[in-house]
Amino acid sequence: MTRFQKWLFWASSVATGVTGAAYWWMQNMMEPVSEWAVINHPLQPWVLKAHIVVAPVLIFAVGLIAGQHIWNHFRTSIQTARRTGLVTMYVLGPMVISGYLIQVVTHPGWLAGVGWVHIGTGVLYLLGIAAHQRVLRAAKAEVSISPRPPALVANGVIRGRTAP
Repeated sequence: MTRFQKWLFWASSVATGVTGAAYWWMQNMMEPVSEWAVINHPLQPWVLKAHIVVAPVLIFAVGLIAGQHIWNHFRTSIQTARRTGLVTMYVLGPMVISGYLIQVVTHPGWLAGVGWVHIGTGVLYLLGIAAHQRVLRAAKAEVSISPRPPALVANGVIRGRTAP
């Protein structure tokens, strides 16, 4: 992945996650200011609109890395961080589909079900990419700790001793 692809993927994932969590909090955990209020917080419509705007950017970012990262690693059975990558990959489809369905479903029962699927898969997606990154960093750290050949002489000093 290029630096731009990584940046776009992480920025859009964080933005989508933060706006989704903020909207959920405003919708479900806050009380309306008055009994006639349609929203629970003045910023609630703006947060929802921000979530709807940044979510397609996330889908675009995943599309950018799908061919060279996701599909190549899936096809070649690379073992490093495979489980976390698979969880994230499998959760992505239902998360995206339920996000679109939330906007078109009108029946209250179906809307509640689709909403819970979207929230659950969204949380699993965020946990999956965080775990994926953590496993990758641990694997890189393990490689960097592995034994290396002796250090080169720098300014006549080898590991704290004067070179012969």
